Amino acid sequence: MNRVGIRREDKSPWERRAPLTPSQVARLIEADKIEVYVQPSTQRVFPDVAYTEAGAVVQEDLSSCPVILGVKEIPPHLFENYKTYLFFSHTIKGQPYNMPMLARMMRKCCQLIDYERIVDENHKRLVLFGRHAGLAGMIESLHALGKRLTVEGFADIENPFAEIKQPYLYKDLDEAKDHLQAVAKKIRSAGLPRSLTPMVVAFLGYGNVANGAREIIDCLPCVEVQPEELESLNERSDAKDVIFKVVFQEKDTVERIDTSQAFSLHEYYQNPERYRATFSRFFQHLTVLINAIYWDRRFPVLVNAQHLKDLFTGPQRPALRVIGDITCDIEGSVQVTRKATLPDNPCYVYDPTRDDIEDGVSNLRGPVIMAVDILPTEFPVEASEHFGSALLPFLPALASCDFSLPFEQLSLPEPIKGATILHRGQFTDPYRYLEECLKTRL
Repeated sequence: MNRVGIRREDKSPWERRAPLTPSQVARLIEADKIEVYVQPSTQRVFPDVAYTEAGAVVQEDLSSCPVILGVKEIPPHLFENYKTYLFFSHTIKGQPYNMPMLARMMRKCCQLIDYERIVDENHKRLVLFGRHAGLAGMIESLHALGKRLTVEGFADIENPFAEIKQPYLYKDLDEAKDHLQAVAKKIRSAGLPRSLTPMVVAFLGYGNVANGAREIIDCLPCVEVQPEELESLNERSDAKDVIFKVVFQEKDTVERIDTSQAFSLHEYYQNPERYRATFSRFFQHLTVLINAIYWDRRFPVLVNAQHLKDLFTGPQRPALRVIGDITCDIEGSVQVTRKATLPDNPCYVYDPTRDDIEDGVSNLRGPVIMAVDILPTEFPVEASEHFGSALLPFLPALASCDFSLPFEQLSLPEPIKGATILHRGQFTDPYRYLEECLKTRL
């Protein structure tokens, strides 16, 4: 019988997700005749007994499992020779902090399959937590807004966002949405304070993460506008009664350095060095900015320190209160995201006058940065159910695969083969570029 192991998450005490739920494990055992071993955990959202009742063996030792599933990175000393590991490795950008882990897997002749790279023929991701990152990230950002407005002196009656809790404090997603509907009623009946209007929530990105965030903001009274409409929002009669949401596309945030040439999305992704950021021209109109884009260092920085210094050292307090950086690339597309955070201390303020950060929301000299990097774990049940249902169909082939064969002969679905970074400790062809990263970043 084939065998799969599920490891205990140990990167963060906040991590409560699992790659498979107990009911999904039961299906794997009953329908596919696969043995499942699960490491015990006191912080996983699903109790050990639920896995036992599903038919799994709950024990510390996973050494008999040739395939091991996790969520976050695995400590390097735990890798075993020739094993196959599936997890979010955070290595495909050559992240320096994970190069030692990658090197260890190579020495151990392991297989590394990264969920982030499981895509279909159109490069659409198939196994992901993106929607739930967006859901939780938007709620965290609204919670941060409520806290910031309280510091600014807005009374509770003026600040309907003050009662919004962090996502993990709700029983589940349904309870969170119900509460937001109650907040929406207050906004409809009392309106927003004039000093906060027009309130604009802006989105960078239009994929799974951004869609999850917009799903939350749509629980509140919203009207969608286009970027070119932002300057005229003050003239609208409904400005006190609604939140304006705006989705920025690439053509809105960058321009060709050679301005005699028109913007081309295809060219931008192929040759981003030909483009420069122009997004800062919109900053004066934004109240909350949600960053939900894929970004790497080939692309222009969209929010940098100088942009924010120019904004916050003007004669008036800017409208911008919160940057919800769901993407959470440290010093990435939002350059002032200086560190990742956890739910017990989710925010800090970037102070452009000192070019420094300060935990909390109280420093009024700059915007609040929400940078929780494990957002889906704030809705652990729903996130795990969604993720596991997408992963489950690939597991029978993985559990029965003979990884001692040459890579070309592996009997695996194409999305899994395409996500295989290492086979028997060697880079597969699409990932050979990481060899240089190992040399320069170890």
